[in-house]
Amino acid sequence: MRRDFAESAGCRFDLVIGREESFGAAREQLTRGGSVLLHGPAGIGKSTVLRTLAAEYARTAHTVLRCSATESESHLPFLALADLLGQVLDEVSDALPAAQRTALESALTGRGESTLQRDGLALRLAVLSALRALAAAGPVLVVADDLQWLDPASAELLGFAARRLGDTPVRLLCAVRTEGPETEGAAYDRHLRASPPDTRAVRLGPLTRAQVSALLDERGYSGLPRSTVRDIHRTSGGNPLFALELGRALAESPTPPRPGEPLPVPTSLRALVLTRLEMLSDDARRTLLVASAGARPTPALLRAAGRENSEAETAQAAALGLLATDPEGPAVRFAHPLISAALYAEAPAPERRAAHAALSTAASDPIERARHLALATIGTDPEVAARLAGAAALARDRGAPSVAASLGLLAARHTPADGAPGPDERRLTAAEDAITAGEPDLARDIAREVLTRAGAPGERVRAWMVVIEAAGQAIGEVDAVFPQALADAGDDPRLLALVHYQLAWRSLVVQGDFAQGREEAAHAARLAARAGDRRTELLAMALQAQAETLMGHPDAPATIRRALEEPQDPQVACHHNGAGSSRFRWLVMSDRLAEARTTATALLREARRRGMAESEVHYLRFLSETELHSGHCGRALELSRESLTLARDAGIGEGAGAMQAALAEAAGGDVERALGLAQEAVRRAEEDGDAVYLSRALAALGHASLVAGDARAAVRALRRVRELEAGAGITDPARGRWQGDLAEALVRTGEPAEAQDVIEVTRAHALRLGRESVLAVLDRAEAQVRAARGEHRSVVTRLTSARERLAGLGYGLEEARAAFALAELHAGRPGRAPGPAPYDEAARLFRRCRALPWLRQVEEAVATRAAGPPPPAPAAVPDGLASLAPMERQVAALVMEGATNREIAARLFVSVKTVEATLTRVYRKLGIRSRVDIVRLAAGRRTGANE
Repeated sequence: MRRDFAESAGCRFDLVIGREESFGAAREQLTRGGSVLLHGPAGIGKSTVLRTLAAEYARTAHTVLRCSATESESHLPFLALADLLGQVLDEVSDALPAAQRTALESALTGRGESTLQRDGLALRLAVLSALRALAAAGPVLVVADDLQWLDPASAELLGFAARRLGDTPVRLLCAVRTEGPETEGAAYDRHLRASPPDTRAVRLGPLTRAQVSALLDERGYSGLPRSTVRDIHRTSGGNPLFALELGRALAESPTPPRPGEPLPVPTSLRALVLTRLEMLSDDARRTLLVASAGARPTPALLRAAGRENSEAETAQAAALGLLATDPEGPAVRFAHPLISAALYAEAPAPERRAAHAALSTAASDPIERARHLALATIGTDPEVAARLAGAAALARDRGAPSVAASLGLLAARHTPADGAPGPDERRLTAAEDAITAGEPDLARDIAREVLTRAGAPGERVRAWMVVIEAAGQAIGEVDAVFPQALADAGDDPRLLALVHYQLAWRSLVVQGDFAQGREEAAHAARLAARAGDRRTELLAMALQAQAETLMGHPDAPATIRRALEEPQDPQVACHHNGAGSSRFRWLVMSDRLAEARTTATALLREARRRGMAESEVHYLRFLSETELHSGHCGRALELSRESLTLARDAGIGEGAGAMQAALAEAAGGDVERALGLAQEAVRRAEEDGDAVYLSRALAALGHASLVAGDARAAVRALRRVRELEAGAGITDPARGRWQGDLAEALVRTGEPAEAQDVIEVTRAHALRLGRESVLAVLDRAEAQVRAARGEHRSVVTRLTSARERLAGLGYGLEEARAAFALAELHAGRPGRAPGPAPYDEAARLFRRCRALPWLRQVEEAVATRAAGPPPPAPAAVPDGLASLAPMERQVAALVMEGATNREIAARLFVSVKTVEATLTRVYRKLGIRSRVDIVRLAAGRRTGANE
C-alpha cells in the first residue's frame, strides 16, 4: 500500500521564490535516485524547499516516511524513529527476524526497555531491514526536517541504515540548520557522514534584492518603495523569514521611517539577538551601539569616538557570536545585519543621538560626518542643512546618487521654512537624485508631497517632471499631469521647454507618432535655447535625433552632430536619452558595429562612474545588441542577463530588458526561455501602453517563435509589427530587422507571395538609406522564396553573395544563417546521398558564434536527412504498442508525450540508463530506429482514429 504523507498540491516549485538553482541541483540528484541534504541558517527557507520537493517526488514513491524534529523533544529517545516507521510497522514486521522485530517494536511503542546499548545491533539491523522490506514493494522516500534536533538514538539508527542501503531504492531528503559559511562545514559534515554515500549537500544562500521584493509582493507587502525594499534586504541579509517579519512590521507601523532612521525591528526578531546582548556589559553595549550607527566601523573609529576599551569590548561581543572576525581587514563586522539593526532599534533615542554626535567628529569622510551631525541634531538648523546639501553634492559627484538623495532629504528636514534654498527645493533635488539612482517610487512620493503645498510655478513644474520621469515607459498612466504642468508653466520658456520635452516622449511612447514626437522635441529644443537651459536643449535635440533615425529621416546625422556640439552637460553626455545614445543607435543601424561597441562601452563606463542605474541598464542592453549582431552569442547572452537582472532589481526598463534577453536566448541560450521572455516583454509593453517597445517586443516574439520552429506564430507576431511600424511612420528597416524573419516564416507557411511583397517594400527603404546588412538578409530571404517556388536558377549565387556580404560587414550570426539556408538547398537536391556534408560549414559557423539553438537545428536537419522516410508500422502490431511489455509501454507513451529520457526516469523512478535500455528494446520490437519514429507512430494512430 502506498504511504503518501506529502504536503498538499499547493507546494509548487514555481511558487517558491529565488530557489531555482537549489531546486535544480536537488532535482537532478533525486532524479538520479540519489539523496539530498539541504542546509543553511535559520529562516533561510529550508523547510519550504523540503516540503515542495517532497510533494513533487512523493508522487513517484510507493512509500513516503516523514519526521520533523523539534528542540524541545530532542531528548526523547526513538521519537523520530517512531514518526518514520510507526505507521508502517505492521507492514514490515513479518519480514523481520524475531530478534529484530522485538527490538524495533519495543523502541517504537515504548513497551519494554529497548536501548542502543542493550539492543544496539538488533535495532540497527531492524531499521535497515524495515527500509529494505518497504523498498521491495516500491521506491521509498524518507523526508526528515531539522536534523539538528533529531534525538541521538534515532539519528544513529537512521545513519547506520543509510550508509548500508546500497542500490536499494530508498532516497533521503533531509534538511539541517547550519550557521554562516565560516562555520557551517563542520556543522553539516556530521550529518553527511550519517547519510547515504551519494548524498548531495545543497546550501540555501540569501535571496537577492529582487527576490526579496518578489517575496514581499507575493505575501501581500506590496507597494513598498524600492529604497525601503533595499533597506529590508540589507537588514535581513537576504533571509526570507527576516525579510517577511520586517515587511510585516512596516505594514503595521502607522508611519514609515524617515531617511536615516532604522527600520522597525519587530519583537519576534529582536528576541533572536537580545538574549545575547543582555550578556554584555553596559560599556560593551554602548560600544556596539556606536558600531551599529557607523557605516564602516573600525577599532580606530571606535577609539576616536571615545570608546577607549573598544578592543576588549568587541572581543567580548565576538565571543558571544555577535561580531564576526574579518581576516581581510580591521573592520568591526556584525555576525548578521539584523543584530546591528536590533541593537540600534532597542537603544533609547538620546543614546542614539549621542553615538551619532561622537561619530560626527570621529569619522574621516565628510559625507559620513554630515550624516551623523544630522542624526544627532533635533529640529531645523541652517548650518547643518548647508553641510548636508554640500555632502549630497559630493556624493553626487562620486557617483552615489542614492546617497545624495538620502542626504538631500535630511537637508530638507533641517532647513527652516524661510530658508534659501527652501526645504521643498532641496526635496526636489533629492527626488531627481532618486530618479538617477533608479528609485522612481521614492522620487514620485517626494514630488507628490511637494505638490500638496508648493505654490511657486518653478517648483510645481519641476515636481510634475519628476512624476512623469518616475512613470518610465508607462508614461500614458500620467496623462492627466500634462495639462496641469502646462498651466503651471505659463509663458516661461524654460518651464515650457521641460513640459514639451516630455510631450515629445508621450507622442513617441503613447501615440506611436514619431513625426509628432520629432516636432515636439524640436520645439522643446528651441524653447530651451531661448531660455539658456543647455541641459534641456541637449536632451531635446537628442530625442529629435533618435526619432529621425528611427524614421529614416535624412536630417538625423546633422541633428546628432548639433546635439554633440559644445558646451556639453556632463550628465546628459552619458545619459541613456542623451546624444551619445542617439549616436549609438545611428551607428548600429548604419552597420558600423565596431564604432557602436566602442561608443556603448564608453557610455557604460561613465554611467557606472556616476551611479546612473537606469542608464547602466540601457547600455548593457546596447552592448548585448551589438554583440548579437556581431555573432558573439555567448557574450550577448551574458550582457542581456546582467541588464535584465539590474532592471528587475531596480524596477526600471524590465520590458526592454526582457525583449533583448529574449533575442539573446533565442540566439545562444534556451528557446523556451526566449519565448517566455518575449511574451513578458509584449505583456509589459501592452500594460504600459508603450508603442515604441511593443513593436520591438513583438519582433522578439516573432524571432523566438521562428527559431522554435513555430512559423505560424512568428507570422502572427511579425504581421503586427509591420502594422505598428507603418502606423508610427517608422520606415528604416534597420530599426528592428524583423523583415527577413517575416519573409522566411511566410515561406514556411506557404505564403511566398506575401513574403516577396515584404522583401520588395523593405528593399526600397533599405536602398534609399544604404542599409547594406538589411539588403543582404533580404537577398537570403528572397532566395528562400525562389527555392520554394521551384525557381532554383541563381538561388545558390544569391545565397552565396548574401553570406559573403554579411561576413564582410561583421554579422556573424546572419552569415551562419545564410550558410544554413545554402546547406538546406544543397541537401534537398534530388540524387544527393543523405549525410552531414552539406551542413558542415553552417555547423562550423554556428559553433563559432556559440549559437546553440541554431546548432541544434542543424543537427536535427542532418538527423532527418540521414533517417530518410519513416518505415511503415509493422503489420503484426495493430495499435503500435500492444506487443510491448508494461514497462516498455510506459516509456513509449511518455516519449509520445514529448518527455526527455531524464524526465521519464524521474516520473518512473528509474535511472536514465534504464530508460535508454528500455527504448532500445522498444526500437527492436517495433522495427524502428529512433524516438522520432515513436512520435510518428503515435501521429499515424491519431490520424487513423480521426478518419
